[in-house]
Amino acid sequence: MKKMVSLTLALSLCAAMFAGCSSPSPSTSTPSETASDPGSAASSAASQEESSGAKEFENKELNIAIFEGGYGPEYWEEIVSQFETTYGVNVTMQISPTIGDIIRPQIVAGNVPDFISMNDNDTSGLISSLIRENALMDITDVFEGPGLEDTSPLKDQVLDGVLDTAKCSPYSDGKIYLAPFNASPLGLVYNKTLFKENNWELPETWDEFFELGDKAKEKGIALLTYAGQYPGYMESLLWPAIASAAGLETATDISSYVPGSFSSPEVMAVLENIQKISTGGYLMEGSVALNHTQSQTEMMMNKAVFIPNGNWMEGEMKDAPRAEGFEFGLTTAPSMKAGDARYVMTSVEQFSIPAAAKNPELAKEFLRFLYTEDSVKLFAEKAGGIYALKEATEWSKDYVSEGVYSMNEVYDVGNSMVFGFAALPEGCKVTPRDEVFQSIADLMNGAMTPEEWSQKVEASFTEVANTAG
Repeated sequence: MKKMVSLTLALSLCAAMFAGCSSPSPSTSTPSETASDPGSAASSAASQEESSGAKEFENKELNIAIFEGGYGPEYWEEIVSQFETTYGVNVTMQISPTIGDIIRPQIVAGNVPDFISMNDNDTSGLISSLIRENALMDITDVFEGPGLEDTSPLKDQVLDGVLDTAKCSPYSDGKIYLAPFNASPLGLVYNKTLFKENNWELPETWDEFFELGDKAKEKGIALLTYAGQYPGYMESLLWPAIASAAGLETATDISSYVPGSFSSPEVMAVLENIQKISTGGYLMEGSVALNHTQSQTEMMMNKAVFIPNGNWMEGEMKDAPRAEGFEFGLTTAPSMKAGDARYVMTSVEQFSIPAAAKNPELAKEFLRFLYTEDSVKLFAEKAGGIYALKEATEWSKDYVSEGVYSMNEVYDVGNSMVFGFAALPEGCKVTPRDEVFQSIADLMNGAMTPEEWSQKVEASFTEVANTAG
């Protein structure tokens, strides 16, 4: 039934985010085993059909577009097959690491997908464009209504606070236009074994961070590397460090383009420390030219102590070479002073339904289907990820790897924060997020000062304010 357009790029561009999941005990049935049991599958299908009125969708067609990142295609292939079987529908799926660039011309030509799984900060800029053009459907009704299994409002089943952020409510109008997918911690990934072998302690403050860098230099190891070709990875260091130094309110003001928010003394101190990583000789040589997998491999070979990343890195790099005994760890961005609040940026990826979707009600039902317990467990099993639902951690515990769970311990030392830029006003000709991250290479190369970086971002905030009137 399923017509899958496989557009996956070769090599390990994004192998299987969160994909190193541990196997359940022999006595535990995996989601895929349950689905393959004809009796169980039929019972599940009948139950869901009865509760959701699935017959009304029979023989309809759903067109979906999926960004294939580190999660890989396996989860999507299986969950789509289950949805087809349960509802008697046909699903055409396009899945690719470059899905934004692929479907953009299709959308322009009027061939709009019914459902999209892609972030608002994707490098193609597609979702940001759809937000700016008010081209996403209001899906508040999905979250005000019940789930397919739990009859409480779906909004009450989602992790607290997520739906209120710009990640889901980009216009600050109380309406939901993007649905949360997974939730995962970001910070500084490190090798626990390297720390044990050298009797190093994790740094809490910036001073301790650079002191560790000096010790690492003696071993011929850089303090930090990052994906220079994709500087957006630095957000897992930048935003938590700013929240710690200047407060969450400042981070919120930055996400709302408030003039002056990116140039306060506290923010400037963070920007200066980020530049010091380079000017102080703490940055791994050649980092600016590396892509994400190259920089991650170098870090895993103990060429650098830290890399800004998230707990999906374990699955994404499951087949990559690494130092003997490598063990994943995750810590927070440094604080200015000992005892200051520290923050963990929580990544929330998104689903959306275009306003011009031809089958919006079927797309909404597919969204509800993704939030079922079996779907959550399947995602954990096949991709090693955890949905942004309150029950998801418990449902996923038998399927995700020890490394993923270990990195989630970062929440023991840092508070969770979700950062997402607000929608830009119509007609705005600047994208402040680009001004933030596209300047990092110049900063690291010494071609730009922290003051110039700040001024460039502030100029974009002023442009947003002027456009908004």
